[in-house]
Amino acid sequence: MRYENITQGIFVDRPNRFVAHVEIGGRTETVHVKNTGRCRELLVPGAEVFLTAPGTPGRKTRYDLVAVRKSSGLLINMDSQAPNKVVKEWLERQSFDKVVPEHTYGASRIDFYMERGGQQYLLEVKGCTLEVDGVGYFPDAPTERGVKHLYELIRAAKDGYRAMAAFVIQMDGITQVWPNVAMHPAFGAAFDEAEAAGVEILRLPCHVEPDSLEILPGFEIG
Repeated sequence: MRYENITQGIFVDRPNRFVAHVEIGGRTETVHVKNTGRCRELLVPGAEVFLTAPGTPGRKTRYDLVAVRKSSGLLINMDSQAPNKVVKEWLERQSFDKVVPEHTYGASRIDFYMERGGQQYLLEVKGCTLEVDGVGYFPDAPTERGVKHLYELIRAAKDGYRAMAAFVIQMDGITQVWPNVAMHPAFGAAFDEAEAAGVEILRLPCHVEPDSLEILPGFEIG
């Protein structure tokens, strides 16, 4: 997945979860933040950020903030729409007979429904942007929606689907993702219940550049 028109900037502040102020070429611009999570450990004053200019008519802001470099040097893609896009590209390279995004199951819309040789699959995608000491954690803010999705996957597994939760690790060098129990205990409990019920947990390592995000080769759904 690639972005066009990437611009470098310096993060100033974030007055609300939708917009930030970024210094670009000596001037301060208001930009759209493509992640409504807290991202407090990422968006700190002085951080190097990367922006894309989609050029959509009628926009209030010219730029979208899509990536940030931590003080450790780790580059993190923080675009909350990117995980589904890269997973769709990844699934289309595999030998599924059908890949359907945004599939309604129960009381939820699950990110992907797939078929292969008569087997039905359901796959829910989560993006991981929180890293602590070389380990990824999800979520970075309470997510009742995430808890609901895990319980839907538990039900799907009991109904005969291959049910999977995929964590797209939006940074290089990180291979492990675990529930952020301190932030949301209910998500941690649902995660444990899902694993016990046969829901497959996929941890998808990625390579990140300012203008791209891709799932590393070598991992496929068997």
